[in-house]
Amino acid sequence: MATTVLDSLTVPRPRRGFPPASAPRGAAQAAAAAAAAAAFSPLGRRGAGILPEFKGLRIAAHPLNAAASTNRASGSRVVRRRAVVCEAQETTIQVPDVTKTTWQSLVMECDIPVLVEFWASWCGPCRMIDPVIGKLSKAYEGKLKCYKLNTDENPDIATQYGIRSIPTMMIFQNGEKKDAVIGAVPESTLIMCIEKFIVR
Repeated sequence: MATTVLDSLTVPRPRRGFPPASAPRGAAQAAAAAAAAAAFSPLGRRGAGILPEFKGLRIAAHPLNAAASTNRASGSRVVRRRAVVCEAQETTIQVPDVTKTTWQSLVMECDIPVLVEFWASWCGPCRMIDPVIGKLSKAYEGKLKCYKLNTDENPDIATQYGIRSIPTMMIFQNGEKKDAVIGAVPESTLIMCIEKFIVR
């Protein structure tokens, strides 16, 4: 599993005079202690000095560099930096590409409906809709095939189907264009379009 180092995170320490953990036990005293803790907290009342828990994140120490090793040898104080490391697995489903050479076999000769996203690498809305297409490919697995066609690399097919704006999602069935949706539309819009061609 790959790990990615995110920006360094500094966690402020409580100021001196922060109420001890063994606060008074009575209900009124406990409420007063909580209020005092919030007042002394660097994060204010909402955080009360405690960071929320995130799954897939861990704190990792940066490896010591040569300068730090020299400082250690000379007796200087070594400062170890820590970083938040993301260990979350890749959540987006990659949609396979279709090209001019594979168009006939993957789209025209497919025995189930096919959704093709016409896109380009420079297109921001295309990157927005891509995870939605991946999610739908998983949801309709076995009932719908999903592919991406790069219009810059395959201009002939884009011209053949009159693509003037991207992203454009087209549904093909039995080798024929059946429907098209243009733009980074909500998932519900694509589902309504797909449902018309899915056999239950």
